[in-house]
Amino acid sequence: MEKDDVKEPFLLRATAAEQAGGSALSLSSSAALTVGDGDIPPISGFGDFVREFNVESKKLWYLAGPAIFTSLSQYSLGAVTQVFAGHISTLSLAAVSVENSVIAGFSFGIMLGMGSALETLCGQAFGAGKLSMLGVYLQRSWVILNATAIILCLLYVFAAQILAFIGQTRSISQAAGLFSIYMIPQLFAYALNFPTAKFLQAQSKIMAMAVISAAALVMHALFSWVTVAKLRWGMEGLAAVLNGSWWFIVVAQIAYILGGTCGESWSGFSWEAFHNLWSFVRLSLASAVMLCLEVWYFMALVLFAGYLKNAEVSVAALSICMNILGWAAMVAIGTNAAVSVRVSNELGANHPRTAKFSLAVAVISSTMIGIAISAVLLIFRERYPSFFTDDEAVRDMVRELTPMLALSIVINNVQPVLSGVAVGAGWQAVVAYINIGSYYFLGIPLGSVLGYKLDFGVTGIWSGMLMGTVIQSMIITWMICKTNWDKEATMAEERIRKWEGGSDSEDNTLN
Repeated sequence: MEKDDVKEPFLLRATAAEQAGGSALSLSSSAALTVGDGDIPPISGFGDFVREFNVESKKLWYLAGPAIFTSLSQYSLGAVTQVFAGHISTLSLAAVSVENSVIAGFSFGIMLGMGSALETLCGQAFGAGKLSMLGVYLQRSWVILNATAIILCLLYVFAAQILAFIGQTRSISQAAGLFSIYMIPQLFAYALNFPTAKFLQAQSKIMAMAVISAAALVMHALFSWVTVAKLRWGMEGLAAVLNGSWWFIVVAQIAYILGGTCGESWSGFSWEAFHNLWSFVRLSLASAVMLCLEVWYFMALVLFAGYLKNAEVSVAALSICMNILGWAAMVAIGTNAAVSVRVSNELGANHPRTAKFSLAVAVISSTMIGIAISAVLLIFRERYPSFFTDDEAVRDMVRELTPMLALSIVINNVQPVLSGVAVGAGWQAVVAYINIGSYYFLGIPLGSVLGYKLDFGVTGIWSGMLMGTVIQSMIITWMICKTNWDKEATMAEERIRKWEGGSDSEDNTLN
């Protein structure tokens, strides 16, 4: 997105003017954050609701459309790799699925979570017109995530031993462990990509990300086909293509930023990025814990399937379902990114009513999309499994699991949107505790009882874990309904002021 593409309805007038003309803000901080200035009026009837819904929908989908496309494209990189792995052998599909779900999924959750700290900081700073801080936040996040990636390399190197220790079959553990070593370059691509993506999202520069991701997906599909069908390089070739695709995205996004498209928000590399890293680490860790617990939760389904009878078929079938669930979840995650930007921008601008209303629009929109996707899957239940595998036993199990998959899509299309509000408002630490209770103290034990004790298999494990998601969503919904949004806007102003100051007292503003 070019600078003159940022439309005034989506941002503060002062910020829009600065984006278009590059001039410095002349407003003082207090003037820029006048309470209620530019906020929507109170909604007193159905007519008011419809009017504001239409206005907010345009703002939301201006961001959500490209964000959903970007999420789908990037997720499809791993999904396409799994599809081609399924046409190598059932063991290859199981190995790639376990690596994607357990090893890469674990790292993905940490990196995405830590990078999501920028959604709160960059989003609220951008809404308040503090553009100069965005580049500093980005560089701090790069430093922290690359240091984390170095530590996580141990997980990739010893993946085979770890998978065997937690109960995976010998054949799957060895194949997945070898594939994990091949995928180490992807880990460092994550470390650069997620902060960069949040930096661009906060400024509504999502169209550029969508174009880059689309180009990466097209090249990835083409090279994966050549690697498997023509060159027959197997999993080694798939790993090389997947690593290359992620690094293409990273290099292209950073080149876009360095090319001068971000105005005052990127003024070059600065030693300030190394100042007060511990405070930044704390917020990054809070974000990581919150999102990791969510990302790992359903990734654990594939792991648990490895303990069932006929493990290779169970893992392969469930990985296909998780693949489809992941595709559908990308719609909600794209909406998550959009609503996070909307909430953080509006809280930073001290528009509490707009921030709250943007959530309602996002939840309604995401739920309707989830219902539509589920209906399509149920209609084509007998046909779509053949796209993923040639194994008839795996196809039959996928067909059997389709109703559960459809229900999960509807429920999971709401949960990421609620999490996006939590990130935009800076509630990461609180939601982390909620996730621990609902997912790991309720969902997983319940799923284990249904799946193993009562012998309901994959369906039982999935049902129990889905109940954990329902409880988590209900709790966050209750929190949102009870929230004083005027107070949240005031807290956002204080957070911006203290983080801009760079003092150690920032530790008190993380939550």
